[in-house]
Amino acid sequence: MKKLNRRAKTLFLCLCLGLLLLLVYVSGILIPESAYAPDFMAARLSPSLRHPFGTDTLGRDLFWRTVKGLSVSLTVGIVASCISAVAALFIGIGAAVGSKRVDSFISWIIDLVMGVPHTVLIILISFVMGRGLKGLLVGIACTHWCSLARLIRSEVMQLRSKDYVAVSRKLGKSGGWILVNHLLPHLLPQFIVGLILMFPHAILHEAAVSFLGFGLPPEQPAIGIILAESMKYLSAGIWWPAVFPGLTLVLIVFLIDKLGDNLRRVLDPYSAQE
Repeated sequence: MKKLNRRAKTLFLCLCLGLLLLLVYVSGILIPESAYAPDFMAARLSPSLRHPFGTDTLGRDLFWRTVKGLSVSLTVGIVASCISAVAALFIGIGAAVGSKRVDSFISWIIDLVMGVPHTVLIILISFVMGRGLKGLLVGIACTHWCSLARLIRSEVMQLRSKDYVAVSRKLGKSGGWILVNHLLPHLLPQFIVGLILMFPHAILHEAAVSFLGFGLPPEQPAIGIILAESMKYLSAGIWWPAVFPGLTLVLIVFLIDKLGDNLRRVLDPYSAQE
């Protein structure tokens, strides 16, 4: 009963975290542009009940602009992580079931990509793709698949040596049948957890690249752009445009990381019964 209660608490926590992130995402989508439109009469106002995060130098409400920016970050994180995770799944399986040359080539590519700092590689890819949202998505998707691909490759290598896989081969089952019925069910938990744990990295890299001016356009309400704009006025004592959006970004990343960790405990057969 104690184990059941702990598992139920973990599932409930996952549900709460998921609903909170969904609320932030949907709120950002539904916010009208008038909520964070410029109002020069309300420029540089400190935090108050009317403006919880204060206003920036153009009089834009920083609370709603931050929520909108978080929604943009979550969108980038979801799309880039899904693309990267699916690529990692196919590449990892291909490395494990392919020839030694294919495995060596994929391992070399993984080492090459992981040997270059992600931020630098994302900036280069984004610049080549013409910057903007498209370049940012391609850059993040092309740099975050390596760790998950290596994990999936290792899992497939272990599963191929199992007795039930050998029995299926002797019974004449095809490689596709073994992949669907034996390999993919075991890889699904690692895939889901790896996909969710990519979110924090994708969101932080989106904010970092946008902060440096190589990501989203300046008119886009993104956290990295808000933080970049706030740096100009810190010396004048205007601290709230940097502090509140930055803390909110850290909180969202922490919640996503916590969600992934709890899902790992639920899906992992070894830790699920702890």
